[in-house]
Amino acid sequence: MSGNRKNLLWLQSGGCGGCTLSLLCAESPDFLTAFDAAGINILWHPALSLETGREASAIIDDILSGRTVLDILCLEGSVMMGPNGSGRFHMMAGSGEPMKDIIARLATKARHVVGVGSCAAFGGITTTGDNAVEACGLGFDGELKGGLLGAGFADESGLPVVNIPGCPVHPDWVTQTLSQLSAGEMQPDDLDEFGRPHAISGTLVHHGCSRNEFYEYKASATKLCEIGCMMENLGCKGTQAAGDCNKRAWNGSGSCISGGYPCIACTEPGFEEPGHPFVQTPKIAGIPVGLPTDMPKAWFVALSSLSKAATPKRLRENAISDRVVVFPQRKKKGRHR
Repeated sequence: MSGNRKNLLWLQSGGCGGCTLSLLCAESPDFLTAFDAAGINILWHPALSLETGREASAIIDDILSGRTVLDILCLEGSVMMGPNGSGRFHMMAGSGEPMKDIIARLATKARHVVGVGSCAAFGGITTTGDNAVEACGLGFDGELKGGLLGAGFADESGLPVVNIPGCPVHPDWVTQTLSQLSAGEMQPDDLDEFGRPHAISGTLVHHGCSRNEFYEYKASATKLCEIGCMMENLGCKGTQAAGDCNKRAWNGSGSCISGGYPCIACTEPGFEEPGHPFVQTPKIAGIPVGLPTDMPKAWFVALSSLSKAATPKRLRENAISDRVVVFPQRKKKGRHR
C-alpha cells in the first residue's frame, strides 16, 4: 500500500515478550504483509528493528519533539510504577528517565494508544503476589480504570486505550485491530467496558469449543487427559472468557482447550490470580462457583440435573477416557411398506 502510511512505535515494558513471539506466528497473511496492506510503517520494535541504543533513542526523541508523527503507540508488558511511584524499577536505557514517564509522554503524541496483551491492558502476570514492582496497565489497574494514563484518558479521536488482551495475545487480534485503527474505522462504541474491541470480546471462548456436546450433557472430565467437558472439575472458564480462540484457531489449528488444557480466561482482568489452582473448579455445595456468563444459578442446577439424566452412554463413557471408546451408532431404518 502506497500513500499516507501510518507510523507505529512498539515498546516493551514489564513482560516476557510472548506477545511479540505470538505475533510472529501470524498466518495468512503474516504480520509484515498484514501491516503493509494496512499501510502501517513500523518506526521501531525492540525485538524486530535493527536500530539499538542511540539510534533507537533518536527515533523516540524525534516523536517527542514533533519531528516524526506517531499514529499508533503499542505497549507490550505492564507499566512498572515502583518503587514508591518513581518508576525507577524500569529505566529507559541511556536516558536516565523512567520508562513510565516516556510512555506517558509518547501517549500524548500518539493518535492511538494500544495495550498489547493482558499485562499492558490490566497489569497481568507482573502484578501477582504483593506486586512489588507496582505494575499496572496503561488504562486499567486490574478491573479498575486508571492505570498509568488515568481513567479519563482519550486519544485525539476520542478513543480510550484500545486493549488487546491475552497471555499471549492471538496474532490475528493484533493485525485486525491495528488495521482497523490505521484505516480510521474504529469508534468508541466498537469497544467494551475494558477497552477491548467487540470483534474480539463479543465472542466467548466456549463458542466453537470441540467439547460442547460434553458440556451440553454435563459429561465432565475428571483428569486432564480425559476428553469430557473441563468446566465442572478442571477449572475451564471458556463459558466466561472473552475471545474467539475456538473459532479463530491458533496457528490455524488449535487452542488451549483443543490441546487438552482448560481455558484460564487470560483475556480477563485478574486472571493471573484466580484464588484457586488453574486446573481446579471451586465449588459450593457441589455447584461450580464460576457459572457461565448470563446463567442464573437456579437455571444451571436445574439444567445440569436434566442434562446428566439424559446423558447418552457414548458421552458418559467417552468423557472420562483419553480417547473415543464408544462410537456413534447409526440408527437403523425400518422398511417402508
